[in-house]
Amino acid sequence: MPGFLLRRLLAAIPVLVMVAVIVFSLLRLSAGDPAMILAGDGATPEQLDNVRRAMGLDKPIVEQFFSWSWRLLHGDVGTSLISGLPVSNLIADRFGPSLALSISTIVLAVLVAVPLGILAAWQQGKPLDRMVMAVSVVGFSVPVFIIGYVLILVFARWLGWLPVQGYQPLASGFWEFAQRLILPTMALSTAYIALIARIVRTSVIEVMGEDFIRTARAKGMGETAVLIRHALGNAAVPIVTIIGVSIAMLIGGVVVTESVFNIPGLGRLVLEAVLARDYPIIQALILLFSLIYVLINLVIDMLYSVLDPRIRY
Repeated sequence: MPGFLLRRLLAAIPVLVMVAVIVFSLLRLSAGDPAMILAGDGATPEQLDNVRRAMGLDKPIVEQFFSWSWRLLHGDVGTSLISGLPVSNLIADRFGPSLALSISTIVLAVLVAVPLGILAAWQQGKPLDRMVMAVSVVGFSVPVFIIGYVLILVFARWLGWLPVQGYQPLASGFWEFAQRLILPTMALSTAYIALIARIVRTSVIEVMGEDFIRTARAKGMGETAVLIRHALGNAAVPIVTIIGVSIAMLIGGVVVTESVFNIPGLGRLVLEAVLARDYPIIQALILLFSLIYVLINLVIDMLYSVLDPRIRY
């Protein structure tokens, strides 16, 4: 296992380097001038030149890339072009809300989707199975921002049970923290519940046709034990895979959900940085997201060998 971990970590380095080159090149070659955004519409050409020199944008793009890479290797992800604050501090300030939303979303999705998928497989072809599949299609089809606005209308405006928007850290009190996460978590988890439930159903149905399931039933084992111990256990690899993929996909959904519910997380920071063409923040966040993807895939690969010892690397 240590050798496997080392090989996977070393294999991640070229991936991260390639991501860094692509992101840096795309941002520099795309239309728009951050110096003009910073200086304002009324800036003179001389003022724009001064701003570009101060930001290092007057240097050749290759020199800019190596300068940025050198600072990155020393742990310096740069300074925001707009606010002048260190990018690492901005990311640290916004990390908490996004982490809380991501954890609550994936926990809710797994807790709801796995039992639903097992029940649908157990009742294959029956009304419960059809209802779960119909709900999952709706969960896939409706965009997260529409679900978010519907939840706000019902639970915040009509019933008045929950706040409309905003975020409070855990330090301000558990209920203050939790009540502002309920609606965004419900909105964001809908698509992942649909996705995971469908995969769980399909995986369990495939396993239910195996000989060892018939043997377990012939021995007099109860249906619940057959489903949980034998069917779900042997269908765990594809289920873990789709849960890992869902965690990675959360990054895209977080951007939309944080905008709808006015949560000051990394998704909002990405949106603000893209609109302002704040290169250092965009580069740092994409590299951070890429690193998270790599780590999630590494954890999934490790779980494969735990869930199914026949899998070796």
